[in-house]
Parts: sequence; structure tokens; C-alpha cells
Amino acid sequence: MKPAWLDDARLIPDEVMSYLRMIAVHAVRDNGFSPEDVSELLGISRSSVYAWLKRFKSEGYAGLETKKAPGAEPVVTAEMDAWLKQTVLETTPEAFGYDTPLWTCALLAEVLAERFGVEVGGATINAHLHRLGLSVQKPTYRATEQDPEAVARFVNETFPKLQRFAQAIGADIAFEDEAGVDLRERSGTTWGARGESPSVAVTGRRGHLNILSTVSAQGELRYHVTEGRINSEVYIDFLKQLIKGRTRPLILVVDGASFHRSKQVRLFIAQHRHRIRLKVLPAYTPERNPDEHVWEDLKDKTLGRQVIKNKRDLKQRVHSALRSLQKRTHRVLSFFQLPETQYAAEF
Repeated sequence: MKPAWLDDARLIPDEVMSYLRMIAVHAVRDNGFSPEDVSELLGISRSSVYAWLKRFKSEGYAGLETKKAPGAEPVVTAEMDAWLKQTVLETTPEAFGYDTPLWTCALLAEVLAERFGVEVGGATINAHLHRLGLSVQKPTYRATEQDPEAVARFVNETFPKLQRFAQAIGADIAFEDEAGVDLRERSGTTWGARGESPSVAVTGRRGHLNILSTVSAQGELRYHVTEGRINSEVYIDFLKQLIKGRTRPLILVVDGASFHRSKQVRLFIAQHRHRIRLKVLPAYTPERNPDEHVWEDLKDKTLGRQVIKNKRDLKQRVHSALRSLQKRTHRVLSFFQLPETQYAAEF
């Protein structure tokens, strides 16, 4: 669908319109374009282009700035701005009867019109949102099955108690998670001719690896890679690696994966309770686990942008990427500085 502002220049934000006038005048005066050329290119009437040239002749570039009518009241008032900001930050379109949880400027314009009886375009809403310190962002998705009260108890009560217990017994706390990587995972973008999708040669072979990892608020990363599925035996081997050579007990914060609760794992933990313990996160709360961001770094920012030939190559690259991440302590520490994970920062 063609944007409305292409047919109605009044919908273009004032600041943008000021720049368009300056560009148009510069094109005519300094680059040899005719007013007719500029008019056709910008979709602006010829009379407007000639008017801009006349304003420039008498006032210079300053005369091309948008001038607001003296005393004119803004269409979107301060009250509406406050309402817009609260609506974007505290609600979703579902609360207004729309079948989506994601706000767009067009939807906000509709809701604004219904609430205040003011008709404005999406471009105007966009400009106001930017002035309010808001921007378009990729959301963090939260499972509807998540229990917000359980999450709040864990963050505000359970984990602080765990930190105090760790201090009392001289233990370290780490977060553990598991993930799979595949030969065919892709991420990233590249440049190409407009309207033509670039073609990149990649393998069509199958190949999969599973990884266990832990991160701590001190910036330490440990990991284990396996070609098979992660079961109780594989997980116990990983726990043995974690406690080998340690001089302090380790408390692992884990998710609800079945092997964490298996009889074999519970028996191993009981036999080594003075060296290692497990604490389970509330269900459906991956965003509260700093170790989740290891996979973002590994998949999206590294493997997904590389040309991987086969499973052996994949394994080498996985080890290389994780060894590199181990050395970048500052990067691991950053996993604990996000709004959802700051609660777990070093105590």
C-alpha cells in the first residue's frame, strides 16, 4: 500500500519538509536541475518549487524552514502525547480490540482518533513518538503460560535469598542452558540491487550439534558440545566437568528441562550436594536466564553469518566461537546487564 504522504505533502513532518525544500533549491541553483525536474522527482507542484526559490532569494536557506502560524495550537496536544506514551509503554492493541500485540503508527492514529476525535496520519504519530523518546524495536516475547507472580517472587525474594546462601557457604552461582545448532541456520543481511534478492551459496546438507553452557556474573563461560541428544548421562558428565578442580561449591540456576529433574541427576546432586546444587527458574522464563544470550551471540552473530561446509566444519566453528566468547569476559558480563537479567548481576 502506498504511504499517504506520497499523495499529500501536508502529512510529511515539518523537519523533513524543511530539508526537502533545501534539497530542491540546491538541486536547481547548484546542480543544474530545472524546477520541472525537481517537481516531478519529489511529487511537488511546480508552483511550490518556484515559491521555494523565491523564498530562498529573499531569505536564504533559513527562509525554507517550516514556519508555524503564530499562536496556532498543535493538533496533537501535550495531553495526547502523554496518553500516546502511556498507551505504547503499558498496553497492546489487543486491549483496543485489534488482533495483534504490536503497535504501529497507523493503529495509534486510529485509536487517537477514537479517543480524542483528532484525525492525523501515521507520519505525524511517528514524529511525535520520536519526540517522546520512543523508537521502533524488536520485542522480547513472553509466553502466555508464564506466571508473572512466580517470576516476581523469584526475582525479588528467591534469588536474593540464594545469593545470601551462596555468600554464607562460599559458593559461586552460575546460570545454565542448552541449545542446538544446525548447518542450515542463517542470519544477517547483505547489499544487493533494489528489487532483487541477493543469492548466496550455502550447503543443503543436514548436520546438528547440541550444546550445554554456563555463565556467571563474574564473566566465566563453560560449555560442552555433543553430537547426540542431551540426556541424563550427558548432563551428569557436564556437571562432573564443572566441579572438577573447583575449590568452591557451585549453585546452578537451570530451566525445567526433563533431564534436570531425572532420577539419575537428582541422585548425582544428592551425592555431591556439598560441591554442586541446582535451582530451577520459574516455568517459561528464558528471558530471565543470562545464558540464553550465549546462543544469540553464537547463532545470530557468528555461525548464521558464516559459510559452513559440513558437520565437521560446524563443530570446529562452534568450538572456535565459544572459545572466543570465553575470552571476551566483557561480553559475557553484558548478558547480566539487560533489564530482564540485571537481578542476577554480581552480588
